[in-house]
Amino acid sequence: MATLSSSFVMMRWELLSAMMMFFASTLNVVCRNNNRYALSFIFSAVGISMACWFVTSLLGIRLSFEIASREFWANSKQLIIYLLSHTPPDWQIS
Repeated sequence: MATLSSSFVMMRWELLSAMMMFFASTLNVVCRNNNRYALSFIFSAVGISMACWFVTSLLGIRLSFEIASREFWANSKQLIIYLLSHTPPDWQIS
């Protein structure tokens, strides 16, 4: 019992993404049969994104948006400082 519970804890994101892929595929088929092509396109996009999430999590690639956003703002700050320091003083903005 402990091995089952620990495996569910370790595989929670993989199981969630696999279930979301299944539901997206099922809802995609239902919407196509009912001629609701916009919803089927949305469910196809959800299924593809869940498949990518599933593969990246199985490969051990963890996407951390906190670190990515922190790096984005740090790089943006460095870029702005670089641009402001290299603009000529008589350059008109308007």
